[in-house]
Amino acid sequence: MSDALKHECGIALVRLLKPLEYYKEKYGTAFYGVNKMYLMMEKQHNRGQDGAGLASIKLDVSPGERYISRIRSNDPQPIQDIFAQINERINLEFKNHPEYKSDVAAQKKNIPYIGELLLGHVRYGTFGQNSVENVHPFLRQNNWMHRNLIIAGNFNMTNTNELFDNLIKLGMHPKEKADTVTVMERIGHFLDDAVSKLYKKAKAKGLNKQEASPFIAENLKLAKILRKSASNWDGGYAMAGLLGHGDAFVLRDPAGIRPAYYYKDDEIVVVASERPAIQTSFNVPFDEVKELEPGHALIIKKDGNAKTSQIIAPLERRSCSFERIYFSRGNDAEIYQERKMLGKLVMPKVLDAIDFDTENSVFSFIPNTAETSFYGMLDAAQDELNKQKNEAIIKERKTLTLDRLHQIQAHKIRTEKIAVKDVKLRTFITDDNSRDDLVAHVYDVTYGVVKPNDNLVIIDDSIVRGTTLKKSILKMLDRLHPKQIVVVSSAPQIRYPDCYGIDMARLEDLVAFQAALQLHKDQGTEAVIEEIYHKCKEQVSLEDAVVINHVKQLYAPFTDEQISDKIAEIIGDNGIQAKVKIIFQSVDDLHKACPKNLGDWYFTGNYPTAGGNRVVNRAYINFYEGNAERAY
Repeated sequence: MSDALKHECGIALVRLLKPLEYYKEKYGTAFYGVNKMYLMMEKQHNRGQDGAGLASIKLDVSPGERYISRIRSNDPQPIQDIFAQINERINLEFKNHPEYKSDVAAQKKNIPYIGELLLGHVRYGTFGQNSVENVHPFLRQNNWMHRNLIIAGNFNMTNTNELFDNLIKLGMHPKEKADTVTVMERIGHFLDDAVSKLYKKAKAKGLNKQEASPFIAENLKLAKILRKSASNWDGGYAMAGLLGHGDAFVLRDPAGIRPAYYYKDDEIVVVASERPAIQTSFNVPFDEVKELEPGHALIIKKDGNAKTSQIIAPLERRSCSFERIYFSRGNDAEIYQERKMLGKLVMPKVLDAIDFDTENSVFSFIPNTAETSFYGMLDAAQDELNKQKNEAIIKERKTLTLDRLHQIQAHKIRTEKIAVKDVKLRTFITDDNSRDDLVAHVYDVTYGVVKPNDNLVIIDDSIVRGTTLKKSILKMLDRLHPKQIVVVSSAPQIRYPDCYGIDMARLEDLVAFQAALQLHKDQGTEAVIEEIYHKCKEQVSLEDAVVINHVKQLYAPFTDEQISDKIAEIIGDNGIQAKVKIIFQSVDDLHKACPKNLGDWYFTGNYPTAGGNRVVNRAYINFYEGNAERAY
């Protein structure tokens, strides 16, 4: 994705099912869990670069011994930073106490993070200050072991205001109005309530306070707590939590918007946001890594028993298609094939744009994450070339010479590495004119491979704002003097904000939205812009369930091609000499390529939860009123 766009966050959870001595004997280290956590977090580095955090819990420690440890970082390399600090602490302990190296019990007692239960998180902040206080995991502390709660997740809630008000009605005083706080405090409230009730039961059975602790741990019903907590959540989430005594859970939203996968055997239970992170870190086959079903939680009790339980009735499955297009790593077996198919399915539009002239066309991709879709596009291009060769041979069969046959057969699809991003370049000047000139040089191009009469076809994952295309990529490509630059998006037009995790909150930032506005102005129908505003305002006080997405009316009069052509005008009006053509994937073909991930609300405006319609209307109101605030 050439445009700057925040990624999804990522979670990683490890529960060791054997004593630490077992891992020391089998794998040579009691730090097995920490090492695996490092691997899983690095394998999901693509999901977060603003911050990273790790929390661990030690099981069955003696009173007075520390059993919870947490470390967070917003360093430029946060994963490396937290594990460097952990490693430094371990080495210091070994230096001061050499006897610890062979004594696993001493390691567990005296060295932080050497525990049986670990939770990691990598973060891309969607809004707010990127301070370390905003980095997961979050910790809700209590002197009662069972009431300690650690939360980390990949989520955004659309109804944070409602959740905040509900906490106040429960008699609480939340420290801030943020979805992370409201979610954690709501779970914490019902956790406190459940622990209190179990303690009363323990007393009724004649158990003293010390005896009550294991009774509470054994009888605490996490599924029941989660059902009460999540009853009025509206959003996309894959949320993980640890309790101080050793229970753990991972909960997925009922529409399956955010991803979560798990694996378990007799040694370990592990959860991650992406399947390949588990496959690679633990060397397990594809089909042994299970997807956590929407509306379900994987609950791991202190005794190691792990099972899934339905928490919320599943909705129509609307898993995020952007996960398949861009966010998740492309080495997942299914995602790799899906991305190739995205490139293949968009190729007919490309052939029309170049008038089937494969001989005078150069194909490439920007950025590297679009490479897999590029391979799919090449497969389709090769099919077309083979067809052209066969037709030429049949047409000329009566006069075909050996030289002409060789000439036909020598025709190949021309592919080149056209653009390379200069990762060293930083736009350090804030003056707009100077900065724009620097931005234009973020990409280097390969000279000498494009001829003046060539079509230059470039595939990208998606086009969100179009800013990088307009200010950098097209300018650089135009220096190669092609006849036509065809920019291909393997994703459809992004028309609506996302409110479930991706940082696409402002409508006016979306180039498709800008194009629709301009089309109305060109056709003299700009009155509809104000009409939509009033319709959105009329719904502000209505219940979410009856709110509809009025912003769809902005796009309704126009075909996809009209909007695409207007986008080409917008991003190509910066002194570009070549003709610029923009081609987008169709929504229907997106669904063909990614049949299991049908979440398409950023393309279609069909939000999977009631709160989505409220968010898009609020985003439109903000746009019309010139309000820079976020819509959620």
